[in-house]
Amino acid sequence: MSLSIIVPVHKVQGYLRQCLDSLLVPDVPNLEIIGIDDASPDACGEILDEYAERDSRLKVRHLTDNVGLGEARNVGLDMATGDYVWFFDSDDYATEGAVKAICDRLAETRPDVLMFDYARSYWNGRVKRSIINHLFREPPAPEVFTLADRPSLLEMFTSIWNRAIRREFMIEHGLRFNSGYYEDVSITYPVLMAAERVSFLDRVCYIYRQRRSGAITKTASAKHFDAFDQYDRIFAFMDHLGPKMDRFRPLMFNRTIWHLLVIIERADRVYPSEKQRFFAEMTKTYNRYKPPGHVPPDDEPNLADKHRAIERGDFRAWERLNAPTLTKKAKKSGRKVRKLQKRSVVRSKELAKERYYAMRRHMPIDENLAVFAAYWYRGYSCNPAAIYEKVRELAPHIRGVWIVKPGARKTMPDGVEYVVAGSAEYYRTIAAAKYFVNNVNFPDNVVKRPGQVHLETQHGTPLKKMGLDQMEYPVGAADMDFKALIERSDRWDFLLSANPLMSEAWERGFPCKYELLEIGYPRNDRLVRATPQEQARLRDELGVPEGRTAILYAPTHRDYQRRYSPMFDIGRVMEQLGDDHVLLLRAHYYYKLKNMAADLGWSEDQVIDVSKHPSVEDLMIASDALLTDYSSVMFDYANLGKPIVIYANDWETYRLTRGVNFDLTEFPPGVIAYTESELVDAFASRAAWGDAAAKHLEAFRARFCPWDDGHAAERAVRRVFLGEPLPPAVAAGPA
Repeated sequence: MSLSIIVPVHKVQGYLRQCLDSLLVPDVPNLEIIGIDDASPDACGEILDEYAERDSRLKVRHLTDNVGLGEARNVGLDMATGDYVWFFDSDDYATEGAVKAICDRLAETRPDVLMFDYARSYWNGRVKRSIINHLFREPPAPEVFTLADRPSLLEMFTSIWNRAIRREFMIEHGLRFNSGYYEDVSITYPVLMAAERVSFLDRVCYIYRQRRSGAITKTASAKHFDAFDQYDRIFAFMDHLGPKMDRFRPLMFNRTIWHLLVIIERADRVYPSEKQRFFAEMTKTYNRYKPPGHVPPDDEPNLADKHRAIERGDFRAWERLNAPTLTKKAKKSGRKVRKLQKRSVVRSKELAKERYYAMRRHMPIDENLAVFAAYWYRGYSCNPAAIYEKVRELAPHIRGVWIVKPGARKTMPDGVEYVVAGSAEYYRTIAAAKYFVNNVNFPDNVVKRPGQVHLETQHGTPLKKMGLDQMEYPVGAADMDFKALIERSDRWDFLLSANPLMSEAWERGFPCKYELLEIGYPRNDRLVRATPQEQARLRDELGVPEGRTAILYAPTHRDYQRRYSPMFDIGRVMEQLGDDHVLLLRAHYYYKLKNMAADLGWSEDQVIDVSKHPSVEDLMIASDALLTDYSSVMFDYANLGKPIVIYANDWETYRLTRGVNFDLTEFPPGVIAYTESELVDAFASRAAWGDAAAKHLEAFRARFCPWDDGHAAERAVRRVFLGEPLPPAVAAGPA
């Protein structure tokens, strides 16, 4: 017995790997996965090819035009060779052991259709089993049965992915998907009506992801009118099967009206201006397919009255019946507002600032004012600084103002205008500014006015899990308020990406309605253009003795540690490396440290503490090699083409507590060391400069620095500040 799983793919690069990983299980040899790249504009096609190269069970078809979900499934059905087919949505995933359990059950019962259960996975981490799961057990089901034995089959969820279907059975009955929305309902019901052998697997096999954005059927559109054609096809199929279907018409009719009510009553489906027209089509459907002697169901409040309103075409009556739900929501919203108002009173000392800020938000927006910030107002740095400098060059009419903490004022470069966070000038500025640029989120009390534009740059490639992905790692999440995080992220209009991995991670971790700018990292423009002359100048400024090998040591923050503690004996390592090496020590900015070299007795001739240096880019250019663990600095440093050594002595602990997006030990940017002796050897033997390390770096750079070509800041400014269209992604690669 063989199974073909058909996976149409379009704009799901953040979720596709999890989907494929859940299906390509090792213990099912007679398995065929068919990935249909439906002209996806993101990296989905490349991800499919990557997996197909590793596993011959995955077959990939790249379509030149976007044909839609229904036709893409038909393409997969034509390619399938399995005894059974399972149509799978590419942003969902199978539970552990599900594929084998389904194959085993198919082999045991040889049904025309096998039904299994699912669960909904919500963006906030909640997972809820289907509300119809009891239908698998009540009453107890025989090994195989028909719809006549169990009419409750028609009450099960209407999607195609909670069932495996015998392929020849579909072909015999001419069952193929149609175009448009709700394309699967015209298959899901007919296969149950025509099946002579149905079987159950009372197990959650499928996780139905409830995405915050991206699901087409949860987007207001005129395409929701497609539902009427789909249900016309179902009733036509029943006519084709003949009188034996008459007993099922009342139940099918009620399911049809139930689904149409779901569509019209959800705020995110039918445009308000189109609701009356949709209702009129419901009336036509109602009177066309109403069974003789039909009695409206009354198992939900007002449902029978809604049926009667639909039958007579009384749109106003339906509106009145639907109004109480809206009133209940409005009351709930009102209670929430009053609760927030009470909290504001408690914070009385902040009221004056809030009132002043609220008053300033009634003033006109300054179309030529931009706000810049970095690292929670710590100063002038990172991507925002690179964009600020390019704005001054390409859009000099834009006035840029930085927000800084009081202690960061002395670090601001000459000629750069700034305001201090919390001051009157600060509130005037954020109330009036057109543009907001930051590499972290602005505070919750920053209100985004209509017409304001937020550019989120982030500040590193996420080897570690970020955003909603962190929910599975409570140590790394540290009681993070994910709802607040997403509400802050909802303010973004643009989000930068430096490489395909970042694009995938942002789509999963921050599922909001921004435009993703796949343009490279602006702060890396300097690295791409770095010269030997600049390196010599910076080394002199840092006090690096001439002729020494300067190693930049930049470890990451570890969520499972309370305070900074070097992962190896720095003094001992430097003593073994000798006087021809010097270590530039760059501790993570989370830690408030004094001069560690002096405090811990290290030789200041060999260890230079650069933790407080304002520019990590300066340090990267000045050094000869990078020593790090899991810091995102490795992705930036790769642009320089200089050696990188990874010290991964606690990789398993970090992976399990923080979560990672790929296995760094399998794809390192150079030499990887697990012990202190291996670390010393990487530099002392010059293995970090060897051919094997160079090949690792070349592959790493090709994968993670494809768009860093020295013009990322320019692309950001032209798209966000000048409104120019974004050119195709630049495949810069290694210089």
